[in-house]
Amino acid sequence: MNELIELFANEFPVWHMIVRGTVVYWFLLIVFRFVLRRDVGSMGVVDLLFVVLVADAASNAMQGEYKSINDGLVLLSTLIAWNFALDWLSYRFAWAAKVLEPQPEVLIRHGRVRRKAMQREMITMDELEAKLRQAGVERLADVRVARLEADGQLSVFKRKPAPEGSPPPPARRPPAA
Repeated sequence: MNELIELFANEFPVWHMIVRGTVVYWFLLIVFRFVLRRDVGSMGVVDLLFVVLVADAASNAMQGEYKSINDGLVLLSTLIAWNFALDWLSYRFAWAAKVLEPQPEVLIRHGRVRRKAMQREMITMDELEAKLRQAGVERLADVRVARLEADGQLSVFKRKPAPEGSPPPPARRPPAA
């Protein structure tokens, strides 16, 4: 019975948890709203790592794992400073961007699938075809270039349509794997 009572017992007063949650929430809201203005769709590896670390640090700050709220805010501020510094380095220096974010990978060129690139990125043909359909492409032959971007999105550039009355381009078979 004592275990059941301990399960529902408060370690901190309720007002203490309300103040912790409120301060951390508003701190993060201000940071994400005014300091880090990236779209979710453009998140890279560094941004994803940052979000995971912030979630863990904020959780500890709100739950009272730290002795004071300031301990949590100092850790969150440190993570924010590093994220800003890495973004600034990537913007300012091309070498930093190459180190911190993967370069786009060409998966299709002139209607031909680049199998080695697909293997490196561990993308199946079914996944690629699904992404092409989402981009409005029915046939591989219609693709001039398809690139896997750093944020995981697929950029597809279609071939220009042939002028009226011209014969269709010859069908190319993909190279043997």
